[in-house]
Amino acid sequence: MRNSIHQPNRREFIRRSAAGLTSATMIPYLFTSPQSHAQESKNDRPRIGVIGLGGQGQFDAGHAVEYGDIVAICDVNTLKFGDVKQRLGDKLRDDVATYQDYRRLLDRNDIDVVIQATTDHWHTKINIDALRSGRDVYGEKPFALTIEEGKLLRKVVKETGRVFQLGTQQRSAKQVMDGGIHPRPFQEAVELVRNGRIGKLKQVWVAIPFLSMKGGPFEPQACPDCLDWEMYQGQSPMQPYTARRYHPFRGWFDYCGSMAADWGNHHYDIAHWGMDVENTGPVSIECRGIFPNEGKPDCFDVPDQFFARLNYANGMEVLFFTSLNARYNYGWPTEPHIQLSQEKLDWMFGKDVSDEVKTCDRNGVMFIGDRGRIFVNRANVYGRAEEELADNPLPDNAWRVRPSEIHMKNFFDCVKSRDVPVAHAEVGHRSLTPCQLAVISMRLGGRKLQWDPEKEQIVGDGEARAMQAREQREPYTIL
Repeated sequence: MRNSIHQPNRREFIRRSAAGLTSATMIPYLFTSPQSHAQESKNDRPRIGVIGLGGQGQFDAGHAVEYGDIVAICDVNTLKFGDVKQRLGDKLRDDVATYQDYRRLLDRNDIDVVIQATTDHWHTKINIDALRSGRDVYGEKPFALTIEEGKLLRKVVKETGRVFQLGTQQRSAKQVMDGGIHPRPFQEAVELVRNGRIGKLKQVWVAIPFLSMKGGPFEPQACPDCLDWEMYQGQSPMQPYTARRYHPFRGWFDYCGSMAADWGNHHYDIAHWGMDVENTGPVSIECRGIFPNEGKPDCFDVPDQFFARLNYANGMEVLFFTSLNARYNYGWPTEPHIQLSQEKLDWMFGKDVSDEVKTCDRNGVMFIGDRGRIFVNRANVYGRAEEELADNPLPDNAWRVRPSEIHMKNFFDCVKSRDVPVAHAEVGHRSLTPCQLAVISMRLGGRKLQWDPEKEQIVGDGEARAMQAREQREPYTIL
């Protein structure tokens, strides 16, 4: 494969990977008990391999190095090696190994933990390969690209018995990425809701930030030598290189599930947490979206505005939508959303939706009960129930979330204790599934879907059910 480096054992790994080896034939794992070799290593620090060195990968590496030693880093773009070394400075070992092919990193027998922060379409395969090789994994969200991939990854986590933490950092108290003014906003909001401080919960709003996806057509370009474009494409259909396919990858369904699955996996997780439905899902979904490039070739193909209604068997309803006036910057020029006609707005939102939803100017989660409401985002908790908490604290016997102050620390604590982390595979998969269903609905023009949360299948719609998975390009198929 072009531009891959550190080649020893390459043919053997490919042969083993293609055969879909079980954990019994994989590389032996050392960090399995307090008596293991890894526990006896210098300073009792597990050894880490980081796969994916973009902004989030560097962010994760910067936190992981507080709890272990990074011995290997990997990215399809070799320029990222210098970026992460500069960012981490003397926190990174001088002898850290660099790889352009993640399989070479997994070939090593001295790595205990994998931190995975690649593009979304690689999440499932790399996580599964790492788990089956005997490593514990901290994997970035979204949990998987498709519903079926998510089901498979959840199964492999259970089969291997490895520790898996999803990078939905809002499950832990300290929002180190945004510097909010509340010490534990999501935890407090969920506790207030679950303890009845807003009465019987009736409806939840999940509002994600707007990111313009107006762009294209993009002409093919010469791929830079530093980038292994073949490997980057992975299971996705092979496409000619253009800089706008590499960044921003969130403009293409080949590599992501749009912002609905990206930020959706964050905020919908909090909604499920507060609703006490973490192990189930909706029964019906209807979502309409605006595709700014209208399917034109060689243009971004994801929506950047949408509105969804999701109903649950217990009678609760979730409104899931783009907060059109809360823009987000992923590192390229942001633009305002396309001004829609009244007819188009009525089509997307429906005529019975409040103006507060249509003009929402912040992202976060709104819990609405019959005695009040609470809004929470990474900055703070808002609502009378929170304001009254100082004078009327929750009682000692109140339901509480599982404590987790720092998300990365919770993962490494569980690596040592073999406990289940706060953002484990089941909640990661279940909180993403409604977002993936919303994307399927909007790609089908707003078709209403029926979902069986027990069997985890779309009911009575073969075309939609087929979209729970996707074809995969060899030799990168997920086994």
